[in-house]
Amino acid sequence: MKHRARAVKRRNVIIGIGATAGVAAVGGIALTANASTDKDTSESTADKSLVFDPTAYTKKTTTITDADNVEHSVTYHFWKAITYVAKPVDATYQSLVVSVPVEIDGKKIDASNAPILFANSVGGYLPSSVATATEVGGGGMSGGAMPSGSGAPTGAMPSSSTASNANSNTNATGGATSSNQLLALAAGYVVVEPGARGRTLKNSSGVYYGTAPAAIVDLKAAVRYVKFNKGRIPGNTERIVSAGTSAGGALSSLLGASGDSPIYDKYLKEIGAADASDAIFATGAWCPITDLEHADGAYEWNWGTNVTQSTSKVVDQTVSKALKAQFAEYQASLKLRGLDRFGPLTARNYDDYLVEQYLQPSATTYLAALSDSARETYLKANTFITWKNDKATFSWADYLTHVGARKKTTPAFDAFDLSAGENNEFGAEKTLARHFTAYGAKNDSTGLSSKRIASDIPELLNLMNPMYHLVDKVNEKGRSKHWWIRLGTSDTDTSHVISANLAARVNELGDDVNHLYYWDQGHGANTDPGDFIKWIAKVSGYKSKV
Repeated sequence: MKHRARAVKRRNVIIGIGATAGVAAVGGIALTANASTDKDTSESTADKSLVFDPTAYTKKTTTITDADNVEHSVTYHFWKAITYVAKPVDATYQSLVVSVPVEIDGKKIDASNAPILFANSVGGYLPSSVATATEVGGGGMSGGAMPSGSGAPTGAMPSSSTASNANSNTNATGGATSSNQLLALAAGYVVVEPGARGRTLKNSSGVYYGTAPAAIVDLKAAVRYVKFNKGRIPGNTERIVSAGTSAGGALSSLLGASGDSPIYDKYLKEIGAADASDAIFATGAWCPITDLEHADGAYEWNWGTNVTQSTSKVVDQTVSKALKAQFAEYQASLKLRGLDRFGPLTARNYDDYLVEQYLQPSATTYLAALSDSARETYLKANTFITWKNDKATFSWADYLTHVGARKKTTPAFDAFDLSAGENNEFGAEKTLARHFTAYGAKNDSTGLSSKRIASDIPELLNLMNPMYHLVDKVNEKGRSKHWWIRLGTSDTDTSHVISANLAARVNELGDDVNHLYYWDQGHGANTDPGDFIKWIAKVSGYKSKV
């Protein structure tokens, strides 16, 4: 496998228009309305409003360069933004688009039983919208800056949570190339791209309406919409494969872990979600920013001795050590065992595990793919690596030195001054940001009268953390059984143990896990998109007719 980015080119030309559905203006944006049919008399009024109109598409053609650098002409049917709930809070975000291939390189395609790639473009837990999308891969994040006059504290949008950073180095979902969506379309798959509310949304009364758990509730509602419209939306609704990057990767993981969990029912009912399952078949997650209540400790365990990018100095080691101790306690409580019979994973041996299971294999794959001269040049510049018998070896300490500066200060997620994007994610009503860990609240530096987390925080954490559904409340029936997890070795947006713990747990539960790290890649990297598309075909049992 070669670790290199592959360009994906597009050239969209409208070549025909199908029947037109009704149009409603929401927030100044035209959104297609779903037509109901007479045969749906047994459905509720709310469900009737969610009936997908198979004729309301536009016919388009695009040129897609696949992972092998071969160009394909793809003709597809495109449905503009469709509101996926009966009682939307904001249809600009609670809408999805659908793309269905009908002809590839002049050959007609029947996608009626194809896998469905369910690709969100959430980054930084910010809002994402497809309301103005006119082509596959045309949606993305919006609201990348804090609302004007929101009273956001300085640094309320850390670099790792901004729209520009969250997907600028990715071609997984969202960003400039959106190659997962395009490659899936070129492979004959159906592509569904949902929008979702995010943490910065605020109404005219000053109330935040996109904070936790809005994003996961919306994505679950979108899955329910697709499943409710089985037979109307082309594709196999029992083979939905979620994909997301960064916070979107966390939400994708959460979809996979929490399918049909009753703890979301009241929230789904409030927005008029379709009466259907929200369980998905497979999960794709790139650099998931998740397990937020334990992320500060995991981050310090991983990056505590590295200097920060902003100051070129190490963080407060008293705080760092306290958080490391919290991580050690949490990791022990999980009682996880590593892949490939590694044994129990603890704070004391996790560095050995990461080096053996992920980092050295990643470096080996990267170096093996280079030419002899290029490999020699790289090794001369990185003398900490020993290359022997076509295998790379090095120590954890040398690896940390190689990565260099960490991106975030401490605490990385529940900032004492409430400045982290995740503090905003747990905001409520007219409160911009709140603490979500006892340690963050105890050490608050903003002058809050209470040094305790709010009473609703524990429930919100459960709603937002896949590990809750995989460890505390094991979800057997509705859980995804196939997991594709990726992370760059130079990604300091979160700790490497976050995705490794996720992989270890689903592996223990007997699920199929495909997890690896990209050598020298940063946040959001996706250097093997073609392999992901092939993996979908393999795990879904789909025999492509392309």
